[in-house]
Amino acid sequence: MQSDNTKVDTPTVAVIGGGIAGSTAALHLAEIGINVVLLEKGKTLISGPPICHLHAGGNLYREISTSQCIELLKQSIESVRLYPHTINRRPTVIAVPYSDGGSPEELYERLITIQRCYQELVDSDPSNEVLGKPCDYYKFYGRDELEELASRTQPEHPKHVDDWMIPFAKSADLESLKFPVVAVQEHGWSVFRIAASATLALESINNCELLTETQVIGLDNTETGWRVECMNAQGQQSVLDVDYLINACGYETGNIDDLAQKPRNRLVEFKAAYVTRWDECNELWPEVIFHGPRGTPKGMAQLTPYPNGVFQLHGMTKDITLFDDGLVASGKQSSQPTLPLRLRRKIQQGWDEPVVLERTRRAIEHMANFVPDYKTAHEFGTPLFGAQQIPGSDETLRAADVTFEGQHYARIEVVKGSSALEAATKLVEEWSLFDYQGASIESMHPVSMALDPKVIESKAEELAKMRDYPPELANVYGQ
Repeated sequence: MQSDNTKVDTPTVAVIGGGIAGSTAALHLAEIGINVVLLEKGKTLISGPPICHLHAGGNLYREISTSQCIELLKQSIESVRLYPHTINRRPTVIAVPYSDGGSPEELYERLITIQRCYQELVDSDPSNEVLGKPCDYYKFYGRDELEELASRTQPEHPKHVDDWMIPFAKSADLESLKFPVVAVQEHGWSVFRIAASATLALESINNCELLTETQVIGLDNTETGWRVECMNAQGQQSVLDVDYLINACGYETGNIDDLAQKPRNRLVEFKAAYVTRWDECNELWPEVIFHGPRGTPKGMAQLTPYPNGVFQLHGMTKDITLFDDGLVASGKQSSQPTLPLRLRRKIQQGWDEPVVLERTRRAIEHMANFVPDYKTAHEFGTPLFGAQQIPGSDETLRAADVTFEGQHYARIEVVKGSSALEAATKLVEEWSLFDYQGASIESMHPVSMALDPKVIESKAEELAKMRDYPPELANVYGQ
């Protein structure tokens, strides 16, 4: 589709920021025939905060509304259809320990609503069936069922959700949990395969210019659009004249708002997840969430599986995933919240090895509260880290997309990566750039759909290695 639509008089859009929001917007615009310039100051695309799983229903977030959960479900389905080779197909298990104040039953009514919504989406378009059959969207397990599963041997290739529950049933401390626990079809989402997919597609579309290691240093609002002043890694400056400007700079969106003189309130939160290896692990785990009060020593523990016994760990305590002064707000003088210097240094220069080892050790100990044998795991690479923006002042917001200022300026402010495609389609409609006429995601993105999954995985491994991460984080896992 993109080659048919490109004309000399087609508008040009500059997208500032090559994270998941900017890359997805640039990809969508280029595929539908718009002239796009994507500007990214880093060497590669999509290297922001950690992504663990596709929040296809938002069941991890008990504090958000059901309407936000349904929005996350719809956005997740669209994201799978756009990036079909980025998903690790395995369930997510949600458990409520006695150390948490909540109840497993809290999820029940919401799960029924989300499952019904998923069924309706599949009924309206069978292409939406990307999370398995709607009737299999979730399954509750009592203690007796888990104890029976613990006696089984996991098949080499788990297919049924019961197969995935076997290692959890064997190794979780069931005495510490309230019942039932629930397995839900929120699949893994590989940040490295997303980056590879976007990079490979954008590099092959003629009407997209991809400029990495390029920083925006000035913006002027002209009568017909925007003048963008840029500087490359060699210090050479250049000017772009464009019709529309998209600010998709993630946690640094406020810096571009300041240059554009478009004030906006927002929060920024610095987070980290830790890469570990559990050498004794010889089964395929689901993702597991052990709930807990955020920011306390008993905060949520999260186990995200990859091949070869590699796991990514979150611990929602101040000395693991969260940081003192890690949540900051913008002020009157600037739209850009200012993180403490020590956290900015982590983003710009990397981590000190003793800090990596200490926080990873704490993450392992925290997980061992619920999976006792996990205490033998060890650190296995650089933490996945970054700062997450949250528009406005509600730190619990999880479903967000795009806002507009004037006729030619948009900012994409996603909290979850799965919101990026919806944000892109909204700005296309706002600016009347394309008439969708009910076109499917697949028909609008022929370049993306033609990508070879093996080539994507190979490129993803290359990106992981370049960023000093184990290749397992890029590899396909699950069904």
